[in-house]
Amino acid sequence: MILTGLNRYRDFGLLLMRVGLAVMYIFHGWGKMAGGTKMWIGLATGVGLTAAPAFWGFMAAFAETVGAFLMGVGLFFRIGVLLLFLDMAGALSYHLRHGDPFVLFSRPIEMMSVFAGLFLIGAGRYSVDECCLRPENVKA
Repeated sequence: MILTGLNRYRDFGLLLMRVGLAVMYIFHGWGKMAGGTKMWIGLATGVGLTAAPAFWGFMAAFAETVGAFLMGVGLFFRIGVLLLFLDMAGALSYHLRHGDPFVLFSRPIEMMSVFAGLFLIGAGRYSVDECCLRPENVKA
């Protein structure tokens, strides 16, 4: 196979992908976190959630900041990635509810695919989960 020697960099590639995505999602989410209750209610009602909109809007902002941080450092990685997957499901719902063109709702679909793949693959060797939380690595 062509370029199979690059397979030895698989875990480093996962690290680059995790950190790159995390930085961008934290930038997206930080303004939402800092926006407070008014922002959170707007986020939730935009996707059609009318029950407890402040809570659901906060959860979207939380997913993009805390979930992205967890993904980036590889701590409770699958929980962080699941939060981001659900956040993108909300973004997709928003765009579909508003009749937006494909160019706007394709990104949430793409990112849902990325997060689903990462959920299955795991964080890789260079993560807090791998180095510090595996039972064989924890010293009693």
